[in-house]
Amino acid sequence: MKIAVIKTNDAQTALLARLMRAEAEGEGELGMLMVGNVGVNRVRADCLDFTDIRTIEDMVYQSPGGFEAVTQSYFYQRAREQDIRLAKRVINGERFHPATRSLWFFRPEGDCPAQWYGQWNSGRYKSHCFFSPTEEDCPQI
Repeated sequence: MKIAVIKTNDAQTALLARLMRAEAEGEGELGMLMVGNVGVNRVRADCLDFTDIRTIEDMVYQSPGGFEAVTQSYFYQRAREQDIRLAKRVINGERFHPATRSLWFFRPEGDCPAQWYGQWNSGRYKSHCFFSPTEEDCPQI
């Protein structure tokens, strides 16, 4: 039996699933899982910009610093079963490089910058660049 790395209920799992789909559906399942890693990492982290983030809702609607998807109507569509299954995977601790310890991602016009908001680039998947704090800055992730 898998043990969740963050506490969630069905509504929170669906919320994470909607975020993953809205942010990265065009990147396929692996891209969506990586967005999920970032979300779960933000809930787990007690560091940097995420010291007051303790729930999926806190993470999704964080302002400033939240997600562009929440401003789009597509985000507000009901979560699909396949999206919920993906969300459960990251809630249960599955991690995918380069998002393993990432707290940020974005889609640049060109190459990934070496740093973003002072955090190092941990890699790129398709059109998204991922950025991770040091273990020293964020040991909880």
